[in-house]
Parts: sequence; structure tokens; C-alpha cells
Amino acid sequence: MADKAARRARFEKVYARIADELVDELRKNNIPEDVMSWYRRSLDYNVPGGKLNRGMSVVDTVEILKRRSLTEEEYVKAAVLGWCIELLQAYFLVSDDIMDASITRRGQPCWYRNPGVGMIAINDSFMISSAIYRLLKSYFKTDPCYVDLIEVFLETTWQTEIGQLIDLITAPEEVDLSKFTLQKHSLIVIWKTAFYSFYLPVACAMYMCGIPHTPIPSRDPSKPSQDPYDLAKSILIPLGEYFQVQDDYLDFAGTPEQIGKIGTDIIDNKCSWCVNTALLYASAEQRKTLDEHYGKKPSGGPSELEVKRVFDEIGVRKMYTQYEENAVMKLREMIANVPETEEPNTLRGEVFESFLGKIYKRSK
Repeated sequence: MADKAARRARFEKVYARIADELVDELRKNNIPEDVMSWYRRSLDYNVPGGKLNRGMSVVDTVEILKRRSLTEEEYVKAAVLGWCIELLQAYFLVSDDIMDASITRRGQPCWYRNPGVGMIAINDSFMISSAIYRLLKSYFKTDPCYVDLIEVFLETTWQTEIGQLIDLITAPEEVDLSKFTLQKHSLIVIWKTAFYSFYLPVACAMYMCGIPHTPIPSRDPSKPSQDPYDLAKSILIPLGEYFQVQDDYLDFAGTPEQIGKIGTDIIDNKCSWCVNTALLYASAEQRKTLDEHYGKKPSGGPSELEVKRVFDEIGVRKMYTQYEENAVMKLREMIANVPETEEPNTLRGEVFESFLGKIYKRSK
């Protein structure tokens, strides 16, 4: 596989192509120049600036499933699916930043905080979401997987919106740690993050490769045959949960130099794995400290330092190490049960190993 910078550059070239196509659709409908300019600016500001891991993993997965390098046409179609996921991510982030009254995103002001944008950003988020279905129609209308792709994007959008609702009503502006539990954290993570970040890229690749909903036998004879999409989901959702727990831990324990940002979960009253784990083991005095100081600004202020002190007293760092080893062991056991075959366009354990390899012991 090509080095990461070259892979990213090739993937970004497809973004330039689809952004041009989306704006050209407006031009064909005689939409005024200032509207086209606004739309292009909102796309360029919000869609291509992240790590692009979700989008590029579609291309990687298609290559693994096909067991060969892709033709140019196959690459473009896989990359378009990847960019559809990045568009979905941008739609969530633009609206999420408004709901959370966030200040910055990816090192620049949130889109709605740009001069002259404000609440127009709500409509911009709708247009970013609609772009997904314009692109699916343009590139996949004649493919057998067209309806499956539309359905998986609609389903995943619905799942993520449910996760966002659970998150918003679990951690409102007024801090109430009695609403926090590890079970609630798991629910938020699965619905808000795991479906769209882990299952969706693989499902898109599987549909593009024509993998049918035909049950496949397990390598373990005691286990029943399983629909390949259900099998993928059964591994990718726990993998996504592990990823988010890891993210929560790095927000607390990682340095800004290491993770590329200043952690804000504590001051933002996030229902994170760290605080939920601490609540489970806190003494009455430690619980009182958390109740008094969690969710209080500023960053690096006395309240945040008090919360971090309690986390360290309770041993959150050691508990995370134990959690990670247990989670990865279970994931590897599940991956080992995926049937191996030399046939192209069939589900393979390598898909999941690739995802796990990218995140195990990551430090940013």
C-alpha cells in the first residue's frame, strides 16, 4: 500500500472533483453565483480538513476485499463512498458545534462562528448532508448496490442522531453526575460514534464489492452461520467502542503535543469513560470533589486539576491499561472466528485486523 501522504493526496484529488461536480449541479440550475460561492466555501471549510480516516478506510477495505489493486474507476467510486462518509461527518460536526456552542473545530473557528455565517450554518449542514445522496445517485444509480448504499447511509444517520440525543440529555449544561454511568457511556458511544465511524465504511466497501446477505459459516463449528454484514457489525461496534474509550482516555492523559489538542472533556462536562470509571470506584469524599469540580472552566484551572487528581488517586490510568488489554483480546478472538478464503469479494479477517492495527496503543 502506498505511503500515507501519497494515499491522502490521491484521496483529496477525488474531493476536488466531487466538489466541482456538486457546484456544477447548481450552475446547471441557474443558481446565482453568490450562492454557488457560499456552497463551495462551506464544503471546503467543513469537509476535507480532518484526518480522513473514515473515508480512506473505504478504499483500503475495498482493496482488501478484492485482493488486488483497484482500477482507476474502482478507486474513484470507492473514494466517492469515502467522501460521502466525510460529508456525513461534516454534517454532524457543523450542527453539533452549534448545539454545543463550541468555539473551534480542527484548529479554526467553528463554521457558524465565521463572520456572516451564524445560523445559516444550520441550512449549510442540511446541504452537506444532501450532497451524499446527489453523489450516490451520480456514481451508483446503475449499480446493483445503489439502494443498499442509500439505505445504509439513512440508517446510520438515524442511529447517530439517536446517539446525539442520548448524549445531549445525559450531559446538559447543568452538571449532574448522577446521570452518568458506564452503561450510558456505552450507549452513547455505540449510537453516536461506532455505527458511522466503523461499521459504515466497511458496509459501503462490502456493498460495492457485491457481497450478498448470504450466511457464512463460522470457523468455530459450535457457532451458527451468520450474515456477513451482521458479522462485520458484531466486531466493528465493539471496535468502535474501544476506539472511543481510548479517545476519552487520551483526552485526560495525553499531552497537547501528543494528541494535537488540549483535552476538554472534563471542563465540558462530557460523559466520558474516565469520569464514569472514577464514579464507580470513588469514595464519598472523592465523589464530593467530582460533584463540585467536574464541568467547570477554565481549561487548566483549579477545578480541572482537582478532577485529574481524583482520577489519579482512583487509578484511572491503570484501569484503562487493563480495559485496553481485555478489549483487544476479545476483539482478536472474534476476528479469529471470521472464515478465511482465497476468493475475492468475500469478507475476510484482514479487514478487521487493519482497523485494529491502526488504533491499538495509539497515542493521538
